[in-house]
Amino acid sequence: MTKESIHQNFHPASKIWVYQSSREFTGTETEAIILLGDAFVEQWAAHGSKLKAGFNILYNRFVILIADESQAMASGCSIDSSVGLIRKIEGMFNLNLLDRMQVAYKFGGNILTTHLSDFESKLKEGILNADTIVFNILIQTLGELVNNWELPVKESWHQRLL
Repeated sequence: MTKESIHQNFHPASKIWVYQSSREFTGTETEAIILLGDAFVEQWAAHGSKLKAGFNILYNRFVILIADESQAMASGCSIDSSVGLIRKIEGMFNLNLLDRMQVAYKFGGNILTTHLSDFESKLKEGILNADTIVFNILIQTLGELVNNWELPVKESWHQRLL
């Protein structure tokens, strides 16, 4: 699944949640996680109204949950249930998907993750630079996923670390 193919099924203003893993998923894990996610979005509701939702994995590392809120808004309880799904996935596959202090970036054709402080050190040491591509997991809409998810450090919030 690509971010462009997600775009075909949902409005650019659709709400998204991005969860990144500190490691790449195996093929078996990816298949199982997609099954769990698909089952979840089939029954995901807010105040009794079914949410138009989707679940995807990008780069075998990023879990993307999407809700088109034009029909029904995700509520606090429905968002809590989605976090419950993420915690379940973490437990089943020994993953850490909720650590917002991890930075994912491209290096040598690979996607790597490191703690924010280590990322800053790598920038200061010249191992990484302003042109290093980072993944902005703070994005909130599908339009941002398509246009502002993968950016050079110099164009992202990470630029403050330079």
